[in-house]
Amino acid sequence: MTRRYWNINLEEMMKAGVHFGHGIKKWNPRMASYISAKRKGIHITNLTRTARFLSEACNLVFDAASRGKHFLIVGTKKRAAALVASAARRARSHYVNKKWLGGMLTNWSTTETRLQKFRDLRAEQRMGKFNRIPKRDAAMAKRQLSTLRRYLGGIKYMTELPDIVIIIGQQEEYTALRECILLGIPTICLIDTDCDPDLADISIPANDDAMASIRFILTKLVSAICEGRYSYIKNRSL
Repeated sequence: MTRRYWNINLEEMMKAGVHFGHGIKKWNPRMASYISAKRKGIHITNLTRTARFLSEACNLVFDAASRGKHFLIVGTKKRAAALVASAARRARSHYVNKKWLGGMLTNWSTTETRLQKFRDLRAEQRMGKFNRIPKRDAAMAKRQLSTLRRYLGGIKYMTELPDIVIIIGQQEEYTALRECILLGIPTICLIDTDCDPDLADISIPANDDAMASIRFILTKLVSAICEGRYSYIKNRSL
């Protein structure tokens, strides 16, 4: 795996509130080695370890992107949803930011059927078919299209299982994480002090509630993906 310097600055992480964990009563003992202190009733994450694991994650996604691999970014909490969509678009990756539908990966054949229905309805709308069918049928088709767009819009171009899944918030996205584990898909997971660091392939200890913290982590990962994609395109053109 390629090792690079990702300019992960501890002062910037502190400004983003990456180090703030949950209340001391709401923690997972498995996170003990990732916690450096207690302050005003909350745990403080060890940013040196955060920097280390974030750097490892950046190396992993850079290496994968430089080989043309595909990514899925998952984060459905309200504070994370817009950041996940924006990051995925910059990284030219797939994303889920509204709701994880159970079996989205483990029952991929069903997901493919839903995606094809989504594509068909989009095509029918573009061709004006909704204007040529009974109003009741048109209303039903529009509702179905809206629902599919909400939940599948971020993976509408996904034609196969992703090579790496990036998860923002282990507690909220536990079902997605378990599906990846069952399928053997490598995972990178942002984990707070109430999480289990042993579930993901790379766990990045960080505040998973603050938008600034989520943005910081995603920005570093996306930058690494983009650099890897540039390397991939450059090597293919030689």
